[in-house]
Amino acid sequence: MARTRVYRNGILDAEDFPVADVSDHLADTAATVWLDFCAPTAEDLAAISEELGLHELAVEGAIHTQERAKLECFRAHSLLTAYAVRMNPQTGHLRTSELAAFITDRALVTVRKDEHFDIDAVVHRWDTAPEGLAKSGAGFLLHGLLDYIVDGHFEAAQVLDDQIEALEDLVFNDKPDHDALQRRSLHLRKSLVRMRRAVVPMREVLNTVARPDMRLVDETLAPYFHDVQDHVLRASEWTESLRDLITTVRETQLNLQGHRLNMIMKKVTGWAAIIAVPTAITGFYGQNVPYPGAQQPWGFWVSASATVVLCIAIYALFKKRDWL
Repeated sequence: MARTRVYRNGILDAEDFPVADVSDHLADTAATVWLDFCAPTAEDLAAISEELGLHELAVEGAIHTQERAKLECFRAHSLLTAYAVRMNPQTGHLRTSELAAFITDRALVTVRKDEHFDIDAVVHRWDTAPEGLAKSGAGFLLHGLLDYIVDGHFEAAQVLDDQIEALEDLVFNDKPDHDALQRRSLHLRKSLVRMRRAVVPMREVLNTVARPDMRLVDETLAPYFHDVQDHVLRASEWTESLRDLITTVRETQLNLQGHRLNMIMKKVTGWAAIIAVPTAITGFYGQNVPYPGAQQPWGFWVSASATVVLCIAIYALFKKRDWL
């Protein structure tokens, strides 16, 4: 079921009225209309497509999923495609919710691709906006929508940053679980890639919306849109830095694995060298030919002493060079 609202002269006049009444409200030049659809079909949008002069390609793009975040300008309207994101702090799983929005001079039509997009949070921002801001018409509605989406990007970047910091601590554990670390790092990297696809294009979207020829941002809204642009820039830069950070964490993990393997091989080789000494001596004395001290007590004590002394000497040498 579609949700509807109409503002007149910056004041909420009516809501949840039938879609068929939209044309009556738009007949008043002081009215600004908002409509919201969730997972609509082409037939659902046909009711307002002709009324608002929506281009058929724009309607097709609003119905299809997995569109790139962008702002397309048509003759009578613009089509916004954006993604709201939410990061689970416990699992690090990123959930994206796609949204399309038709923007005209006096109307905003939001098309949610699924129910995960929290449209109530957007409505709450409109209701708690500073007094008089709603007089800016469709630009006011668009600001609340973009502000909610961008704030979600910023919060997701914060959660992802915390997840990567926790991963760094796990990397430097004395006995790290390498399989778990690899799964965790690859999972976070996958979430980061998905978030980057949603966040980075929003810089271009905000720059286009703020252009004077779009006539969506008046003097009253300009400071608020500049604030959203600043948040977009910070979230985008944060996302880029997180990509470098998680790459560094992965490389550090591999380097530490290689270092630990080298240490193990060095110690094993050192102990093998020590064990080789008694093996060589006892092997020499075990040959079936006469040798000095053969079948004599002093011969046994000489071989045993040589074994102990040489093993201690080699151990001390390796320890001094930090090979053991």
